[in-house]
Amino acid sequence: MAADLLFGGRATFVQLSRDMDGIGNTMQKKAAELERLAEVLVTGEQLRLRLHEGKVIKDRRHHLRTYPNCFVAKELIDWLIEHKEASDRDTAIKIMQKLLDQSIIHHVCDEHREFKDMKLFYRFRKDDGTFPLDSEAKVFMRGQRIYEKLMNTENNLLQSREEEGVSFERTLVASEFIDWLLQEGEMATREETEQLGRRLLEHGIIQHVTNKHHFIDGPLLFQFRMNFRRRRRLIELLHERGRSIPESHDSPFCLRKQNSDGGNTSFLSVSPTKEIKVAVGVRRSSMSSSCGSSGYYSSSPTLSSSPPVLCNPKSVLKRQVSPEELQTPGGPFIKKTFTIVGDAVGWGFVVRGSKPCHIQAVDPGGPAAAAGMKVCQFVVSVNGLNVLCQDYRTVSSLILNGPRTIVMEVMEEV
Repeated sequence: MAADLLFGGRATFVQLSRDMDGIGNTMQKKAAELERLAEVLVTGEQLRLRLHEGKVIKDRRHHLRTYPNCFVAKELIDWLIEHKEASDRDTAIKIMQKLLDQSIIHHVCDEHREFKDMKLFYRFRKDDGTFPLDSEAKVFMRGQRIYEKLMNTENNLLQSREEEGVSFERTLVASEFIDWLLQEGEMATREETEQLGRRLLEHGIIQHVTNKHHFIDGPLLFQFRMNFRRRRRLIELLHERGRSIPESHDSPFCLRKQNSDGGNTSFLSVSPTKEIKVAVGVRRSSMSSSCGSSGYYSSSPTLSSSPPVLCNPKSVLKRQVSPEELQTPGGPFIKKTFTIVGDAVGWGFVVRGSKPCHIQAVDPGGPAAAAGMKVCQFVVSVNGLNVLCQDYRTVSSLILNGPRTIVMEVMEEV
């Protein structure tokens, strides 16, 4: 049938998908590199908007000359520390130097290539029209616009679907995505729209659900690899942020906590049991990449230079239950719903296990504890998506890549 042909009938979908099967390590590596650049651009733009909102960016005068839309380096470092975006002035300088190196900010007279903790004027290039709009930046900006348009429009494009017998959340069918892009006027022809999809994939903005195929006009499933709405922590600029979640089914984990006064603090990772160990002087809910983690819920890596502290490697569950047991009418479990608003260092809890996963640890001083979350509760859904038959890797991804406010349903034993 004509509907099964692509590129004017030059090849069938099966032939093309077979040819494109396996994007290859080179393309995936390139996409990862471009994605890291995109993260810097998005992080810088989020900071720019926050600084405008906080009146840190404004017109300033020096030697009878007015410099529009600029900020004072020394004042900005004070702001970063005050808003807990940096632990000290040296860290703040390194963060801003990263933005300067990527041509996101610059000295107003381009006299300093280093970001200095002085009363010097710097400006975001986007505020003075000097931001270099190369091909990569244009793709990122377009991808962000498409993402926002998709999220702000009522449609059924993003759904849970199956491919090769595996269920995936928030997926797009390539052909339906192309239909929508044409309807929105993003491109004039179907072939041009397919090429746009390929550029979005090559730049790490979207991906095939199993990373086996390039973007192609057909029934394959794709997901947004980037969540443009996630609020980035500036400290992420100084770290390589791993996207994958460790494969260990039930591994040790770290709870981290940042002390507001700079001293040494500690908290219990779970409700009192003989298994408790104390995590000292580390940041809440941020997981170390050097140890297998059961889930991680901070949008930034740890600010602490301390080595990871293992705590409660054993499961807090007395026994594992099945999804069927949790849903049995009249059973000994009750459902609770929590709305958890992440703070500056995360949500403050850890999940572990599979089908269903459970709450392994809760920071007593974190948002999750304030909402009523407790250890040993079983996770039923995250932001309306049922996860009873998923493991902690899926739940972790939903939380890490989702909005800062999460709605979770749990079940606990009466």
